[in-house]
Amino acid sequence: MHQSEIIVLLFAAVAGLAVVARKLALPYPVVLVLAGLALSFIPHLPQVRLDPNLVFFFFLPPLIYPAALFTSWRDFRRNLRPILLLAIGLVLFTTIAIACAAHSIAPSLPWAAAFALGAIVSPPDAVAATSVIRRLSVPHRIETILEGESLVNDATALVALQFAIAALMTGTFSLGHATLRFVWVAAGGIVFGLLVGAVMRWVHRHLDDPPVQITISLLTPFLAYLPAERLHVSGVLATVAAGIFLGWHSPLIVSARYRLQASAFWEMVVFLLNGFVFITIGLQLPGILRALHAASLLSLIRDAALVSGAVILVRIAWVVPATYLPRLFSKKLRARDPVPPWQHVTLVAWCGMRGVVSLAAAFALPFALNDGRAFPGRDYILFLTFSVILATLVFQGLTLPTLIRKLGVRGDGATDEEERSARFAANTAALAYIDNVSGRDGLSSDVIARLRAEYDDRLEQLQRCAENPGDRSGEIATPQYQQLQYEALRIERDTIIRLRNDHVINDDALRRIQRDLDLAEARLTGD
Repeated sequence: MHQSEIIVLLFAAVAGLAVVARKLALPYPVVLVLAGLALSFIPHLPQVRLDPNLVFFFFLPPLIYPAALFTSWRDFRRNLRPILLLAIGLVLFTTIAIACAAHSIAPSLPWAAAFALGAIVSPPDAVAATSVIRRLSVPHRIETILEGESLVNDATALVALQFAIAALMTGTFSLGHATLRFVWVAAGGIVFGLLVGAVMRWVHRHLDDPPVQITISLLTPFLAYLPAERLHVSGVLATVAAGIFLGWHSPLIVSARYRLQASAFWEMVVFLLNGFVFITIGLQLPGILRALHAASLLSLIRDAALVSGAVILVRIAWVVPATYLPRLFSKKLRARDPVPPWQHVTLVAWCGMRGVVSLAAAFALPFALNDGRAFPGRDYILFLTFSVILATLVFQGLTLPTLIRKLGVRGDGATDEEERSARFAANTAALAYIDNVSGRDGLSSDVIARLRAEYDDRLEQLQRCAENPGDRSGEIATPQYQQLQYEALRIERDTIIRLRNDHVINDDALRRIQRDLDLAEARLTGD
């Protein structure tokens, strides 16, 4: 079977299994990993090996970028403290804790190799968690924190892994040098990403061609990630910085036609890449086991269970104190950010599923040291990494919906309320504009009355029923009516952007309204 045929079959399996996952109300990453695992035991099936270079340089950039692009900068900045505690503090704490656990379980594993394992399994994968959380509806802040963590934690883990490998290769390690290097890698990645974002903003500002702009959008994460890695700074943070920068500025610089098409395009790209990656994870087991044929299967399972349990417990052991201790010692923090409900803390502590970045990092370990000796415990590290991914995805992924229901965690409707308020403000501004131009020569009173009635109806619906604003579509009639409605839509758009820029609403609320405005504009222009 040719490689192209295998890829086509895997994508077909992804589509079918995604439907099955939806029917069973299960997280699709869990279903895909288990299906890949089942497929791996089919006799004579060609081996599908996960190439780490393919993951790091082809899959990772376009998976990180849309997550950053659609992140609310206001919410990200407001929750920066808990995000960094998880994305940096927890990752480093996990690296150290798992290194100690692995070295105690397997004393023959050198400390540097144990730290490499800790760095590899330290970053959770957000796709598995958010695929559950978004379906079940949880408070908006939890979504923000978990998604923000996922944007930054890969960078921390990969830098820590580089130091562990360097220590194993050279036999030396300097904490001071590592700290300075980490700051340089992080700051350099962010600065380079902002530079790429500024260039892409200029490009989009001077284009009005959705297919070309979508192509440029697809290239943007690679333009941020690949050169940053060449410059030895964080490609992950460069991609994140470029995505957040363009996500903030895109409402001002791109057209409605582009937004409508680009949103659908990125949704498709993310689904295909995630699906392919998760089903490929399950297919890796036979090759991993073949490399460990001389080891006792029972002892391997025991070690895998211990390390997987340690990974889960370490996150809990960090999240709980990191939530309560800072507030215990800081009155200002308590006043600014009150203690969250324990149910929310429990949920964040349980969302620690690992994914493809961990497995790719394990595969990327060198086969030999500088002196020609084999990399110590490479196959063992690879097996433990796969086991942690499988255990956390299946165990935590399948229990997460039940946990959310048992804890009674529900959505807070924060974005819905901001959306309603912004719609009210935008419609009020548009109505004021219509009143101001009502005496303009050439505008018939019938056109003014019809459009004003539409906006009056919208405002009445928003006031009467905040949670169900009702239909907001308008009828298209004469060219005058179309032109005036187009101008009113522009006023609405300017108003919600001003509210977003003034930090009155977040980007999620803005995009919900903007999509309606874009659709209304598309109906007017016939696009």
